[in-house]
Amino acid sequence: MNNRLYQVGSSFIKLGFTAFGGPAAAIAMMRQEFVLKRKWLSEEEFLDFIGISNLIPGPNATELAMHIGYKHAGWSGLVAAGICYILPAMVIVLGFARVYLEFGALPSLEGVLYGIKPVVISILLHALWGMLKPRLRLSMGLGISIIVLAAYLSGVGPLPLLLGGGVLLAALSFVINNRDGPLQFLGILPFFLGSPGSVIATVPFSFLRLFWVFLKAGALMYGSGYVLLAFIQDDLVEKLGWITQGQLLDAIAVGQITPGPLSTTATFVGFITGGLWGALLATFAMFLPGFIFVAVTHPFLNKLRESKVGSGFLDGVIYASIGLWAGVTWEIIGAALVDPITVVITLFSLIMLFGFGLDSIWLILTGGLVGWLTGWLGG
Repeated sequence: MNNRLYQVGSSFIKLGFTAFGGPAAAIAMMRQEFVLKRKWLSEEEFLDFIGISNLIPGPNATELAMHIGYKHAGWSGLVAAGICYILPAMVIVLGFARVYLEFGALPSLEGVLYGIKPVVISILLHALWGMLKPRLRLSMGLGISIIVLAAYLSGVGPLPLLLGGGVLLAALSFVINNRDGPLQFLGILPFFLGSPGSVIATVPFSFLRLFWVFLKAGALMYGSGYVLLAFIQDDLVEKLGWITQGQLLDAIAVGQITPGPLSTTATFVGFITGGLWGALLATFAMFLPGFIFVAVTHPFLNKLRESKVGSGFLDGVIYASIGLWAGVTWEIIGAALVDPITVVITLFSLIMLFGFGLDSIWLILTGGLVGWLTGWLGG
């Protein structure tokens, strides 16, 4: 078992340092490493683990790593895989955040980030379409995405929207499959939908509040790490005023140029708001739910998916996540597309992603180079 645990730890440390290109690229690398090369699990088991990871909240690629670790080395393998996959990205992001906090920006990367930010917009749009495309057939789900988008832009917070989307689609599934059933099931929706969020206000920093923001995000983040941005935008930018829109975009950009899970954006935000302890606390809170969900819910997820109402709830949360994702993307476009050059970078990146399927890491590197050259020539 000790040898297996070492294999898990060393494999995921290496993956944590090399998994550039987002969750899709990381998942592809895991398949290459653990199905084809090491043969720790079959293709069918790997696909099952992907499906299970998509059914529970949290960063999908990180949870997939935990499932693989558990398969190869039991409970200790689950923990080792998760920690070793997260740790390299966390350390690298901490380095960026330390420089950022020291200078109020990343001076040597200012031009680079100028070119990367519009690429981030194209990546968000491409990923949004990737989530939406296989779900276009369900008009009720699309309706939920549109409602959530409108509600989010009107000021409603992510938490009631995610729960409300899940409850609404579960209720509709229940009614459709039990036409004589109690329609008052819909009556609980106002409780979940809540009311628009409070006006923008600056609130004194609190480690407890920081922990809650990222614990909530990790426990309710469906679909992708990008949904995390909705929680940061709503809580830390708009309600608490702890970070600015520009700092959020910088955090996203740093997450894009580092390997490993995008959710280590939490490390960056935690550091610039609460220093080293804030970074460690935010990272711990962000990933803690994933460890718990993988360990506890695995035996029950297939049964939940087999239930029409349970499946409807999970699908509803995913459609709500799409609406949140679209809302955050819309809000940060203005901070990224500041001149014709950034618009051209975005359009070029969209063409490369949609037309040629180019790996996003190459676009990030290209955007960074264009940004650096622009700053150098302009200087």
